[in-house]
Parts: sequence; C-alpha cells; structure tokens
Amino acid sequence: MPPKHFLNTQDWSRPDLDALLTQAAMFKRNRLGDQLKGRSIALVFFNSSLRTRTSFELGAFHLGGHAIVLQPGKDAWPIEFDLGTVMDGEAEEHIAEVAQVLGRYVDLIGVRAFPKFVDWSLDRQDRVLEGFAKYSPVPVINMETITHPCQELAHILALQEHFGTTDLRGKKYVLTWTYHPKPLNTAVANSALTIATRMGMDVTLLCPTPDYVLDERYMGWAERNVVESGGSLQVSHDIESAYTGADVVYAKSWGALPYFGNWAPEKPIRDQYRHFIVDEAKMALTRDGVFSHCLPLRRNIKATDGVMDSPSCIAINEAENRLHVQKAIMAALV
Repeated sequence: MPPKHFLNTQDWSRPDLDALLTQAAMFKRNRLGDQLKGRSIALVFFNSSLRTRTSFELGAFHLGGHAIVLQPGKDAWPIEFDLGTVMDGEAEEHIAEVAQVLGRYVDLIGVRAFPKFVDWSLDRQDRVLEGFAKYSPVPVINMETITHPCQELAHILALQEHFGTTDLRGKKYVLTWTYHPKPLNTAVANSALTIATRMGMDVTLLCPTPDYVLDERYMGWAERNVVESGGSLQVSHDIESAYTGADVVYAKSWGALPYFGNWAPEKPIRDQYRHFIVDEAKMALTRDGVFSHCLPLRRNIKATDGVMDSPSCIAINEAENRLHVQKAIMAALV
C-alpha cells in the first residue's frame, strides 16, 4: 500500500512510483476517466501558480472530480501553524481546525507554500505542509513547498518518453545551478537530485561553489538512493567536465543556503557566475544530451533562446506531464 499522503517521492517505494508513472502514461493516451467521479479536492495556494493550478484543476475535471481553489489571506482566513501560540496577530484560525474541516468537505487537499526566506532552520521543517498532513483526515498532496514531487514525476516521465524506455540507469544526469537576479527556492533542485538518484542515474550536481550545495537532508537522500538504486553521485564546480558526455542537463536557479535570509552578501558572489547559463556551446559537450527546466524560465539568463528552441529541449513536454502525473497521484490517493 502506498502512503496516505503524497508529500515527497522519497516516502514512496520504487514500485509505487513506477505504478504512478505507468498510470500517468495511460492518462496521457486517454485523458478522460471517472476515477474522481463524485470526489473533490481543495487546492490551497499560499503562493501563486500558473502550471500547478491549471493542471490540478483540469486534472480533477478530466477524471470527473471538482477542484476548489483557496488562497489563505485572500479568499480564506490567514492560518496559524504553531501550537501554543497566543493568536492575537494576523492569523484568524489554526491549522488544526482548517485541515480537519476541509477534510470533512473534500476527499483530497493540495498545498502550495514556499519558504519565508528568513531562517532556513525553520523553513526546512516544512511546517505548512506537515501541519496539513498531521491534522487532515484525507490525503494531502505537496504542490510545491521545499520540495516539488509532482514536478519530479513529470520530469521523469518526459525523460522516459525521450529515451523510449522506463529504465534510465546509466544515463549521465547533470543538475546545474544557473544564475538568476534573485535567490530562489531550492525545492526543484532538491527534488531533481532526489528523483534522478532514485532512478539509478549517474548524477552530477554542478554549482559555482560549495556554498551552493543543497541541504544535507537531500544530499543524504541522494546518497542513500545511489546505494539502493545504483548509479552514482558527485558534486562538481567545473562546467566543462560536468557537461562532457552528459545525457541529461536539468537547470535550476537557487540561493546559497549559508546566506539564507541574509542575501545582500550573497548577491555579488552570485553575480560572478552568470556564465553558468545553459548555452549551445555547453550543450555541444554533451552526448546529444536532452535539456529541460521546470519553468518558468528567464530566457538568456538561465538558458539561451537557441537551447530553449532546440529539438533537444523537452521543457514543454515536462510541463504537459504535470497534468498526467497529478491525475495519477489523485487517482491513487482516493
């Protein structure tokens, strides 16, 4: 039996993940079904969304279900997540009541809540997601917090389609940091590292300096995955050797964790590494490698027009696959 919630792919067995990917591929061939007939999902957005909201709403509709979108602080009350707090501030109700009440109304709850970007020791606790999971009587789906497991499955499905096989072992996978004008969430990078090692690929985490290495939790997951699934893991700060012979290049921007919440001193460091952009010269070092990104992507900042518009770019396929994998997740959880 799979877990009650879909919070991280690391919580799910490899056979259960493979079953989700198989079901997603079936939904891609036949979009409509009745797996959610008479069912409903509350989509709780603490942060804005384009692909996530659209794909979840449509996914529920395609399977005969109904989605209700809630934005705490806008069309729902602000929520408190800590126990013992004297609620004399902005929050009007506690997660204990919110999750339980929603669970009496709907069959599933999706949660999207980014870090506050002030204190990583607090943000890494993922309190919003964990609060919903603790108190909800129905399954909770992570729509992106400090990880993005739905994106992980969409990414892997796109790679399986590109290579024509469900077995990705032996592929050289480069997860590369790229420049961005501001520090971003590490969620997609955490997830890409997790799922690539879970699938037994030879993974290189390419980043400018050791300060940009990901949190020890996700590095630990990756190391454990390598032992269990095969493949390998290495950290590199050398662009040429990382790209050489790569089968997959996956790009993402993120802020350096040692500067979390104190971004001013990090900016001049980050600004030195604009050359980490994914361009045609770097892709030429690969073994006819495929490129992808979770989107949104700033063209000619993270990747050039030439890379984005090339046949090797599968970012649009990956984005489409969000629809299909999320249908598989919802269907499995109900």
